[in-house]
Amino acid sequence: MRRHRSNLLAGLGDPALLGAALFIALLGIAMIWSAGQVDIPSIVAGAWRRQLAWLFISLAAFTVVVRVPMRWLEWATPWIYALAILLLLLVLLVGSGPNTRSWLRFAGFSFQPAELAKLATILMLARILGSKNDRPTGLFDLWKPVLVVVAPFLLVMAQPDLGSALIFIVILVSALFWAGIPLFTIFMLVSPGVSLILGFSAPVWGVWFVVVVIALYLRRPFMAEAVSVAIANLAAGALAAPLWNRLAPYQQRRLLVFLDPDVDPRGAGWHLIQSKVAIGSGGVTGQGFGQGPQKRLAFLPEQHTDFIFSVVGEELGLIGVLAFLTLLLWLLRRVLRIATDSGQGFGSLVVFCFFAVWFAHLVINVGMTVGLMPVTGLPLPLISYGGSFLLTTFVGLALVCRVAYET
Repeated sequence: MRRHRSNLLAGLGDPALLGAALFIALLGIAMIWSAGQVDIPSIVAGAWRRQLAWLFISLAAFTVVVRVPMRWLEWATPWIYALAILLLLLVLLVGSGPNTRSWLRFAGFSFQPAELAKLATILMLARILGSKNDRPTGLFDLWKPVLVVVAPFLLVMAQPDLGSALIFIVILVSALFWAGIPLFTIFMLVSPGVSLILGFSAPVWGVWFVVVVIALYLRRPFMAEAVSVAIANLAAGALAAPLWNRLAPYQQRRLLVFLDPDVDPRGAGWHLIQSKVAIGSGGVTGQGFGQGPQKRLAFLPEQHTDFIFSVVGEELGLIGVLAFLTLLLWLLRRVLRIATDSGQGFGSLVVFCFFAVWFAHLVINVGMTVGLMPVTGLPLPLISYGGSFLLTTFVGLALVCRVAYET
């Protein structure tokens, strides 16, 4: 009997990883319950029940996926990717959501196809870059992985969902890095994206363009690559202003408020100002579980989703914040170790990309609650309310555990 239990746990690949994720998810549900304890009636009050239902669904999905051999999954990857693209097209036609067309609703549940698209993109990049015989070496050899990412990126941008779209860039860069693509080649690839961001300030963009030109001169890539990178940076800088005008008004306000919250203190800046007040009022020990005044008086918007970290800071203080961050960083460290131990290939790339995605979510979510990042609507892994993200997170954990089991 003891041997049977040991074999059962071994089949999970990394039982400690699953246990830690489940524990953090339950703590997240507790914080979502606390976020619903407000003095003004709100739909947030019942959000913890829906999150608990999604947790059961996520655990069921984990149980199924963790038993699928990675070679089967690698074979099925093109079909999963095709399904994700179809759902992204469908959500543009019939999707709904505040300010975006990001959600498909059915039977009382809402699903965000962008989350499935992140998973499918990770699998597809791992399939392409995991082959040692056909691994790209130059800039122009990267057309396949770039094309895999551009399709879902543009479809998600069309919703528009800027936060989720940025995660696809994280997936691409992390996959290329872990596949052993030279750092300078990655630099050449992403430099036009940096030009696009910096193009809103002509002096800053000018400095960046000079840096790009100097780097190209010193490293001396193929002439065609150097010319293409220079032209792409010029074009991206020129397109910055027109693309800014195409952003939804709420997205423009979020970026402006990041630079100066007082630009719109009762509108887009309200989130950031109240978040800082909530975290600051928590002090070292916090106001007490369920007792945060900013939250109870409904001054803190989106307290169960984007700004759940603010509730943690307000109610549990610095001690609670450090405890939550320690748990999440321990989990991420364990995922990174599995990626390292599994060597090269499909499985290792899948694990590292999930690590990069979850780490990016953690940094961006915490950063935006304290004013170090623009408000992008990215949830805090395993803690924020969001069934789609919780489901795909546990599917990702199942793949990580499967890779650990097969290593």
